[in-house]
Amino acid sequence: MALPLPPGLVPTEVAFLCEMEMVTIVPRQRLESIALLSGDTPALRPPHRAQLPLWLALLLKKQRRANIVAPPWLHPDSLKDVINHETNVDPEAFSPPPPPPMRSDGRGGARPYGQASSEPKPGDMVLSPPFLPSCTQDAPSGYLPYHWLELSETLLAHAADDIPSAAEVRALLRDLQEVRAAKMRGSTVHLEGGRGVLNLRGVGAMELAESRGFILGVVEGVRKLGTSAEASRREEEEERRNGGADESDEEMGF
Repeated sequence: MALPLPPGLVPTEVAFLCEMEMVTIVPRQRLESIALLSGDTPALRPPHRAQLPLWLALLLKKQRRANIVAPPWLHPDSLKDVINHETNVDPEAFSPPPPPPMRSDGRGGARPYGQASSEPKPGDMVLSPPFLPSCTQDAPSGYLPYHWLELSETLLAHAADDIPSAAEVRALLRDLQEVRAAKMRGSTVHLEGGRGVLNLRGVGAMELAESRGFILGVVEGVRKLGTSAEASRREEEEERRNGGADESDEEMGF
């Protein structure tokens, strides 16, 4: 008999998927292309940068054959901007996801990624976070990608010497995680009464995985409270109806 699986992805599965993210490296040795299931990797020629999956970049880093380039959103100034937005600009909501990338239309204008024009047409590929290319580790400064938490923890654990001001970055990430965790716990207030909507715009993959059990527990508790309140209300209505019928019988002399 198969054991029931928890709904959604657990944190370990999210961390595994994060290792598929493409990161930028600076090779220290020549390396020919490697055939992977997802396709061939580029040939590495120092000092030219290349894009590799995170798991392969970590392996080359461990072997001292490459250095990992820190993404722009993992710099102290970028994290300070995000913390300022979370605490001062909009203390109630999460910082917005990275903006959609724009491409030139060849006539001096710009169009969204995957669209033939500035206005969506039937057949166009309309993407939304976290499936935009800008929501990967290449997110611009001042924004957080979808896998920001697990990606930053992995880079700080295995490539801290490649992160500028790693100690400051680690402290800023800790502050940011505490602020967003408090928002996640406080956002469950909107679920009171069973009719609220929880806004998860800008929430990362690991944050969702870690908070899923808590939020589902709150939703289940609100549902039980609503069921009990509804049952009590029906019992009171039934007692009032029965009481009114008894009074009518007494007035008629029955």
